[in-house]
Amino acid sequence: QVQLVESGGGLAQTGGSLRLSCAASGSIFSINVMGWYRQAPGKQRDLVAIIASSGHTSYASSVKGRFTISRDNAENTVYLQMNSLKPEDTAVYSCNLNQRGSAYWGQGTQVTVSS
Repeated sequence: QVQLVESGGGLAQTGGSLRLSCAASGSIFSINVMGWYRQAPGKQRDLVAIIASSGHTSYASSVKGRFTISRDNAENTVYLQMNSLKPEDTAVYSCNLNQRGSAYWGQGTQVTVSS
């Protein structure tokens, strides 16, 4: 089994920054993809950014240039540095790990950006 524990959400002002962390534990394989998704009230869950164990990254167009995803493979931890935050970034952010055809999710952390 795999457990994902997120931290770092909270309240920020427009233009501010927050950093999310997600630590994975359990049966983690060396080849996997970790990422962040978000869901705003009344909307579907959308991809924010993903990073493979190789280091390859992909971002949603809405966050490109403002958010940076990174990971520490030794610690099985993924980070999301969020800069230049906008009110439309307000959502529950969930960590995801995909490996060998299985997907795992964290419990989610609230990010609220005030205007």
